[in-house]
Amino acid sequence: MIRVVALLALFAGPAAAETLVAVRTLPAGHVIAPGDVSLRPNVVEGALSDPEAVLGMEARVALYAGRPIRPGEIGPPAVIERNQLVNLVFLSSGLQISTEGRALDRAGPGDMLRVMNTASRNTVTARAGLDGVAYVFP
Repeated sequence: MIRVVALLALFAGPAAAETLVAVRTLPAGHVIAPGDVSLRPNVVEGALSDPEAVLGMEARVALYAGRPIRPGEIGPPAVIERNQLVNLVFLSSGLQISTEGRALDRAGPGDMLRVMNTASRNTVTARAGLDGVAYVFP
């Protein structure tokens, strides 16, 4: 039995795996298209390997040509732009208060951002919704 295991170990080679890299330098905010990424035949710890998973996502930072793409460097496209007027909604125990706010950050769905209430000039932290609304929770 030991000889069989040793023989299998001799024939076992490295597993074929690939790493996703940018084909060209992509600036932050760029929405990734099929021609923007490719697979390289090496493995980089923590890097992405599925091109389908990044298509339509937005570069959160500059992605340099030939460098591996990591999960924290991409995200859903922004639904709220910096300085945009947004609907600011506070939700708590069935109570809903809406007002107008100015986004102080850029955010994609689910991202946290700072929003200034235009009426009171107070700044609050909110979560961006899919609908472009900034939701404040207690």
